Amino acid sequence: MGTLTAVPVRSPRSADPEITGPAMVLAPYAVIPLGALLGLVAWLGRQLGLAPIGVAAAAVAALALGSRAFHLDGLADTADGLTASYDRERSLAVMRTGDTGPAGAAALVLTLGVQIGSLTALLGLRWGPVLAGVLVCVSRGAVLLTCQRAVPGARSEGLGATYVGAVTPLVGVCGWLVLTGATSAAYLLAGLPWWRGPLSTLIAAAAVAWLVRRAVRRLGGVTGDVYGASIEVALAVLLLSAT
Repeated sequence: MGTLTAVPVRSPRSADPEITGPAMVLAPYAVIPLGALLGLVAWLGRQLGLAPIGVAAAAVAALALGSRAFHLDGLADTADGLTASYDRERSLAVMRTGDTGPAGAAALVLTLGVQIGSLTALLGLRWGPVLAGVLVCVSRGAVLLTCQRAVPGARSEGLGATYVGAVTPLVGVCGWLVLTGATSAAYLLAGLPWWRGPLSTLIAAAAVAWLVRRAVRRLGGVTGDVYGASIEVALAVLLLSAT
């Protein structure tokens, strides 16, 4: 919760694999408060008869505040790094500066646009806010892919290096199956076909896998910024597929 949300909690006693591995498996459940927050804002705004797109924007803003915009920062830095140069060290240096360039700004606008537009459409469903809240939690399952043992780290230091290789393939697959089941149940609750749950999680996993592959080829591995970018991309894909 300390890594993925703004909820103040005690620091972990260590950053060893026996701590970071289970932490990544539990990541989707640690953000249940954020999923509930987004769903509550969306539901209240709809009940008050406010403009749907404004309600969706407010809900996404609440989600960003609830995570300290941590993942959005990673999305912008990753986009800048992957487009800055073909030189690995130059790209990593750009990502480390924290400044947002044209690529980072475009990535933020486009990704948030997809999230807000998709959530606007989901507000038309009776249980749409609940479905959206569940998808927020499921999107954090992206770390089950970015933290796989087969995925190298681009740096030997930094927050991202703490979680490199923390999840085994078997655990990752089992984690995604559980999240797929939760997604299917949320689809049924919203009055949508259950099979759209596995399809949406499969598409989201493919998008995250592409991003990881791109980062490994260009940067030599993943970083904490790539982790954040994968979460935002997964959420955008999940929300869009729900429409």
